[in-house]
Amino acid sequence: MRTNRFRTTALAATALVAALSLTACGGDDEAMGTKPAGSATGTPAPAPTSTDDKAQPETPEAGKPETQTVPAEGKHAGGNGSNQSKKTEAAPKGGSSKAIPTCTPKNSRVKVSSVSRPINHLLLTVTNTGSTKCSAYYAPFLRFDDAQAVYPILEESKPQAVVTLSPGEEAYAGIALQGEPGEDEPVVSENLGVIMVDQNNQSKGEFTLKLPADTATDSRGFVTYWQSDVENALMF
Repeated sequence: MRTNRFRTTALAATALVAALSLTACGGDDEAMGTKPAGSATGTPAPAPTSTDDKAQPETPEAGKPETQTVPAEGKHAGGNGSNQSKKTEAAPKGGSSKAIPTCTPKNSRVKVSSVSRPINHLLLTVTNTGSTKCSAYYAPFLRFDDAQAVYPILEESKPQAVVTLSPGEEAYAGIALQGEPGEDEPVVSENLGVIMVDQNNQSKGEFTLKLPADTATDSRGFVTYWQSDVENALMF
């Protein structure tokens, strides 16, 4: 607006000056394109904000899996009965107070058992014995007898969702004991330590189990992530 005024004819400018000289106080401000304080007209310029003050959209954290919630009915999470359904919940952020508690020795139990197929495999079963939901996060950390290293975890067995158990429900992990014959000499173990981990993959308690007789492992063995059914746990 100011630029257009400067480009008017001299006659118009003279008339404008004469008119402005007769206006009340505050007219000078309006002529210069400004508004007096408290004016209800016009749109005030937004207050400047720094980059740090601007709200940043939240993005999901990488590597965090979604949480799968299943109904309490049935013997295991996500069972194959027609009366069961699955519900997926957003995965809790690390350290969030809303995270579903981890299945630990305080609210669950774990057992290990032999299976006929596939050969050289064991099955781990965790059962929620508490009164509220708990989650079997990631894969269990295993220690055979006094082994210093954690038993290898099969990354390709990672499910699309964390297995969350209602009271009485079960989750499963498969243990492959040996690879191809002749790879290396199997080592016989008697006891198994099963360490449960939380949503940050940190230890939250350990179960100590007695292994079936003559359980032998070699360097080709592995354990799967927790699964919602037995078939998935033993398919690897």
